[in-house]
Amino acid sequence: MHPRLIEIAVVHVTIWSFGLMMVLGFLSALWLVRRLSGRAGLDPERVSNVALYCLIVGVIGARAFFVVHHLDHFRGDFWGVFAIWRGGLEFLGGVAPAIGFLLFYLHFRRLPMRRYLDILAMGLMLGLAFGRLGCFLNGCCFGRPTELPWGIRFPYRSYAFVSQVNPDVRRGRAQPRLEVPLHEYAAFYGEDGRWYPKPLDELTEQQRYEVTQGRYRCLPIHPTQLYASAYALLLCGLLYALWRRSLRGGTSGLATAGLCLLYGPGRFVLEAIRDDNPYEIGTLTISQLLGIVMFLAGLVLLAVFLIRRPSAAADSAVVKTADGDVAGRL
Repeated sequence: MHPRLIEIAVVHVTIWSFGLMMVLGFLSALWLVRRLSGRAGLDPERVSNVALYCLIVGVIGARAFFVVHHLDHFRGDFWGVFAIWRGGLEFLGGVAPAIGFLLFYLHFRRLPMRRYLDILAMGLMLGLAFGRLGCFLNGCCFGRPTELPWGIRFPYRSYAFVSQVNPDVRRGRAQPRLEVPLHEYAAFYGEDGRWYPKPLDELTEQQRYEVTQGRYRCLPIHPTQLYASAYALLLCGLLYALWRRSLRGGTSGLATAGLCLLYGPGRFVLEAIRDDNPYEIGTLTISQLLGIVMFLAGLVLLAVFLIRRPSAAADSAVVKTADGDVAGRL
């Protein structure tokens, strides 16, 4: 866990791991969509612009969704709402407004919707793989305790540690997972009712030993961020295979439908071993509910795309680039 990747005290500059991974994710996604756009008969410059617009709308939506969902964390810290470089984006909360904007934009500009959606779906998964690495370095989106050999221990005062030493009524947990003596380690109680530990340099040598190597160190947990990153990379490859097949078969939209069909169930399973998001209905989180919706939407899209294939004229249109050259043909 390294939320601050580089800190230059002299000039008061901090490079946050989460923010850096967001930038790398966007640049990698942009590289991919531009590289594939010509083969799809699309103008790379226009695809780049659409991707940038969707990123802006998606980040705003993802942050708003997270803030509403964790409102107690921002009471008395108004400016913290805008500090997205420290983490705190709900992926599915950003996807919905981004897709809504994208559909409106493509319809308004009369652009080939299915081909744009397919290209951007692959870019989205590649960018997400980097984003989840940012979550890992930041310590958010953490998993449940596990005894598996690849379980990892996050440091003292990490999000996972604070969660484990407190009850979590929103997840149906009346007792803390890790019993730590409050009179020795508690610094203050937040407005959310949870207690927060003292800084490490305020502890005695024995206390530091107990929370770093002894009885009170963070329990090993599932590295759900790494699971999510690997799954996003896998989906990117699978969507690419579907997209290649669509080029041969003339059925664009398969990658878009595949994204919904595969990401929805995968996110549902990952949420089951995460330990951060509150339950909404029974033991289901909002992301699990949205994952179900994504899967059902994927079934509908797959049926529609297979039954209603675009006309040869619409799906094989020659598109000119900004320089006036022919970009390609499906």
